[in-house]
Amino acid sequence: MKERLAAKAKARGLVAKGMIGQKPRISRGLPVGSLINCADNSGAKVLRLVQVIGYKGRLRRAPAASVGDAVSVSVRKGTSDMRKKIFRAVLIRQKKPYRRSEGAWIQFEDNAAVIISSEGEMRGSEIRGPVAREAAERWPRIASASSIII
Repeated sequence: MKERLAAKAKARGLVAKGMIGQKPRISRGLPVGSLINCADNSGAKVLRLVQVIGYKGRLRRAPAASVGDAVSVSVRKGTSDMRKKIFRAVLIRQKKPYRRSEGAWIQFEDNAAVIISSEGEMRGSEIRGPVAREAAERWPRIASASSIII
């Protein structure tokens, strides 16, 4: 009995590889099926959101993601070796406005993500455009590759 409780407590404390800490409450602006721009130089151009990793939802509600979430995506447009394959990605921008704890409302021009490996390493080497602070704080590899953090 004690072993089972210890295993549950250990599993609860685990986080995704390459990720740090907890995520603040952010309006979920990207439901499953959304088309997203790829903001890195991995060869992908347009991504389709397939699944939100770690999403616990409600019956008949479409899973949705927000800035800083790890998601599964399929490449819709890009190089031939990337197309029609499933990758993991992290959302770095969303169009839907969300409120920060200090009271400011943040909104970006587009929805964008960067492709990562299962270990949390970026597949590309650079990020085009700004990155939300929430994503940069949660994913240090993305923060180090980004040029503008808003």
